Amino acid sequence: MTTDSRRPLASRDTRLAQTIAGRLATMSVTPNMISQASMAMAALAGTCFWLAGDSEPLVKGMLLVAAAVFCQLRLLCNLFDGMVAVEGGKAAADGPFWNEFPDRIADMLIFVGIGYAVASPGLGWAAAAMAVMTAYVRELGRANGAGSDFSGPMAKQHRMAVVTLAALVSVLEFLWDGDNEILRFALWVVAVGAAFTALRRGLAQIRRLNGSS
Repeated sequence: MTTDSRRPLASRDTRLAQTIAGRLATMSVTPNMISQASMAMAALAGTCFWLAGDSEPLVKGMLLVAAAVFCQLRLLCNLFDGMVAVEGGKAAADGPFWNEFPDRIADMLIFVGIGYAVASPGLGWAAAAMAVMTAYVRELGRANGAGSDFSGPMAKQHRMAVVTLAALVSVLEFLWDGDNEILRFALWVVAVGAAFTALRRGLAQIRRLNGSS
């Protein structure tokens, strides 16, 4: 991983994050292992979402809370793999692959899991495809010299915020006899928002390549 391809994150500068990353750097844990762990967290999140779909309220609530936690753990893995690699000086030659590939798998696991939970697998795959597209446009910009564009409104951290919030609010759906409409709405927000984000990044990239400000 190179510093110019890192997502700007305020959480990276917090004392707690630096302490944890420093501790991880002294252990036998590698950045690639942390990146790979993010896929496991996403798989657990997606599974929890999927199982929550038809569960009775108490079990559903527990599964949704677990899904929200696993989504955030996925983000923490994404935070610490880079910190251990760069600040911890443990970057590996194949680090760029493991920095990107697990994120694409993680997005698919989470959004497809939600799609099956709400009986709309096509919508889940659409959200996953648009999430991958945002990353593709960003990496295309880096490859062709236009730089990495991490702008939103539906960058990775925004997508995880949407589904985490939707999961926690959905815990209360039993109060109004809801039928997963909050999670379904969250998928629409991610799918449409990510499509707009990819378009926005693409247009900005074209302007930079053409020398416009």
